[in-house]
Order: sequence, then C-alpha cells, then structure tokens
Amino acid sequence: MPPQKIETGHQDTVHDVAMDYYGKRIASASSDTTIKIAGVSNNTHQHLATLSAHQGPVWQVAWAHPKFGSLLASCSYDGRVIIWKEGNQNEWSQAHVFEDHKSSVNSIAWAPHELGLCLACGSSDGNISVFTARADGGWDTSRIDQAHPVGVTSVSWAPSTAPGALVGSGLLDPVQKLCSGGCDNTVKVWKLYNGIWKMDCFPALQMHTDWVRDVAWAPNLGLPKSTIASASQDGKVIIWTVAKEGDQWEGKVLHDFNTPVWRVSWSLTGNILAIADGNNNVTLWKEAVDGEWQQVTVVEP
Repeated sequence: MPPQKIETGHQDTVHDVAMDYYGKRIASASSDTTIKIAGVSNNTHQHLATLSAHQGPVWQVAWAHPKFGSLLASCSYDGRVIIWKEGNQNEWSQAHVFEDHKSSVNSIAWAPHELGLCLACGSSDGNISVFTARADGGWDTSRIDQAHPVGVTSVSWAPSTAPGALVGSGLLDPVQKLCSGGCDNTVKVWKLYNGIWKMDCFPALQMHTDWVRDVAWAPNLGLPKSTIASASQDGKVIIWTVAKEGDQWEGKVLHDFNTPVWRVSWSLTGNILAIADGNNNVTLWKEAVDGEWQQVTVVEP
C-alpha cells in the first residue's frame, strides 16, 4: 500500500492511533477529548464517527478482537475507561464506563482473545486494573495495587501461548501475564496466580534512568524465549529477554536515540520493532543473526 496521509479532523494533538483487526478502520485519540474513526482503503479514507464522552485528553484507544463484536476501548486523563460498542454500522454507544481509577488512565490493552474479553488499564494513581467480561454482561475486576507507586505509564499482555509451545497445541492452559512500565523507571512483569496478580520478575527490570514511556511484549509464535521492548524518556529502547520460566530477565540496549522515545510496537510475527521517537521519526528494527539490532528502514512521514 502506498503511504497515505489521513486528515483526522481532530482539533488538538493526536496521542494514539489504532487499526482494527482487518485493517479497514483507524481509531484516533486526541487532546480534544474525542475519538474519531476513519475508514481506510487503498488510497482513500473517510470519516465514519466521532465518539464524545471523555472530559479530558484521550490517551489511548484499543480495538477488541472481532469475535467479541465491534468493540473499542478508550482511556483518558479524566480517570475513566470507556468501552464503546457499535450497534448499527458507524453508530457507537457506551457499553460500559469504568471509574475505578482516581487519576489519569494512561494505557489500556486487550488481553489475547484466548483469555476472553479482558482489558488491562494502567493509571497515574499507581494501580493497574484488569476488567474481565462475564457471560451475564457484567464485569469482574482484579487489581494490582501500587504496581508503580509514582504512576503507571504503559501495560502490555504476554502472548497466551507459553514460549516454546506449539501454536494451537491446546494442551496447556493459556498464560495470563502482563508487563508494565512506570514513572519509577522500571519495567515489571505480573502473573495471575489463583485469581491474584503477583510480580513475576525479581527484582524489577531496572536499566532505564528516566520514566518508561511504553512497553510491548512481543508475539512469540512458538519461539523459545519471551521478549519485551521498553522505551524511555532517557532516550533508550531496551530489549528484555528470558529463556524459560523462573530465569532472570536480561536487558540489552537496542539503541540510544538521544531524545525521548514514546512508543514501541511489534509486527505480528514479532521479528520487527517499530519505534517512535521525540525527533518525529518512526524507524523499524530487526534482530540480526548475531543478536545485534539493526535499523532496517525509516518510515517516511
């Protein structure tokens, strides 16, 4: 597809864009307190809907897997998380509003669809909440209190298949793990044990010297190791890996960008990492055979 410029129609900074499962629609989140949805095809785009209910900047949006219907989650500075549901085409309503957090909700992430309809949220109040839909239409809530006491900036789920497991083997219970980044400069890994979230890395992963801005757990597709990328205000992206359950995570600096790094995002196969930095560059990186990371391309604006 040739690159195309999409006029979002937002009146203020756009903080996040998310493409739906089929790559047909884009949702964008803005400081103008709205979410806008645009349809995209080969070289055209059209405005489909504006979702207004937040009372502060909207930081992130996330599409649920289509097996749960047409659902979009959003989180805002206003402390609320909203689940939006599409009824008739392009007609959206608020299916649920979570007001569990006492300050800005900075990051949201849907769990792998194998785990059910389940949303993790990280907030400036230091807590992570996990909302899981029940069959009766209600939601169960579990929490990680004071995950990062000075504030949670980002959350990302682990793949549901354990490292090394054959995809679709179906013999293993799905893994419920997530990672988080915070204003305490650390990355932490959490695992659900008998309904209670516990830290799964000791100590916390600490190589950054400033706020962690984003974390992204890589898809593993049966690879023998788990991989997390973290991006920081300190200008570095660090790749964290662990070979097997119970081992220590090891961190390696992918690159020092000498400017804050805002976002990291893996390709679906987990072998290419997209990085957005404070110099308005988006670059793509790949791990070479020798384990060194190399920049493969710059995404032209």
